[in-house]
Amino acid sequence: MKKIWKSFLLILLASSFLASTVFATPTRNQLKDEKEKAEQELEDLEDEMASLMSKINATEEELVELGQQILQAEEDLVIAEEKRAEQYEAMKARIVAMYENDTSSMLEMIFESGSIAEMLKRADNVQTVHEYDRKELEEFVKNIEKIEALKVSLEEDMAAVEKKQEKFEKDKQELNTMIADLENEIDDLDDRIQAAAAEAAAQSRPSSSTVYVPPVGNGGGSAIVSAAYEFLGIPYVWGGTSKSGVDCSGLVLLAHRAAGISLPRTSGPQGSGGRAVSRAEALPGDVVCYTGHVGIYLGNGMMIHAPQTGDVVRVVSVYGSPWFRRWW
Repeated sequence: MKKIWKSFLLILLASSFLASTVFATPTRNQLKDEKEKAEQELEDLEDEMASLMSKINATEEELVELGQQILQAEEDLVIAEEKRAEQYEAMKARIVAMYENDTSSMLEMIFESGSIAEMLKRADNVQTVHEYDRKELEEFVKNIEKIEALKVSLEEDMAAVEKKQEKFEKDKQELNTMIADLENEIDDLDDRIQAAAAEAAAQSRPSSSTVYVPPVGNGGGSAIVSAAYEFLGIPYVWGGTSKSGVDCSGLVLLAHRAAGISLPRTSGPQGSGGRAVSRAEALPGDVVCYTGHVGIYLGNGMMIHAPQTGDVVRVVSVYGSPWFRRWW
């Protein structure tokens, strides 16, 4: 019985030792080590995000350029079709003029020329005109086919780049989730260490104290908003900067241009220039910025933007976690 009781005590002591080992509260140094490890992981993810954002901005610029080339190809195609039609109508008119009342015209050529040789010479001239018309038409057709092939090629390139951009966007969402989780973990560790460590971490963050001087005589945010409203319902077109179609950064560019303010062409530089403002400070006319996308703030939590291919310029609620920039 003694032996059994002794064995029971040994098991009990071992169990309590294991329990105290497993559930021991981490020390401050252990928490600091965990925080440093989490911060290093966060830094690595932020570097990865910075690289990904560069790729997203680069592909956006590529899509804008392709969109502009497609628009140009469409314009060239319309012009080429018009020229081909004009040439075809001119050729028909010449044929009618030369061959109307064919028999009498040939006799007149003989009588007027005074010889068969002269008549044949004139007939050769007619044939030369026909050959010229035919070659001209063939060249116009070849040019049209060339432009159409270029347009198809550009559209295929755009589809491939859009697919690549979609993958980057998916990667960005996954990275954002991982970064948010790590940031929450670091915040929790900060709370558990001490107020001094949290304050030191806050002081180590970069300061945004750059003085911003807005352009003079630009009409302010209201002019930007008014200009943007003129594009409501306009279709989304990559590279578009007209009432025929705009992309997101094209809309922001044109709205600011109407207010006398010059902006970069694409969303990356638009979202990093001007002056940073908090969401609470945001005013109508400020740029609502996401990675790879921009819109114009209207106030009361609303914005106007050109969403995506297949959509039109519309007013929506500000979504997600954007940042805001002021150029006016």
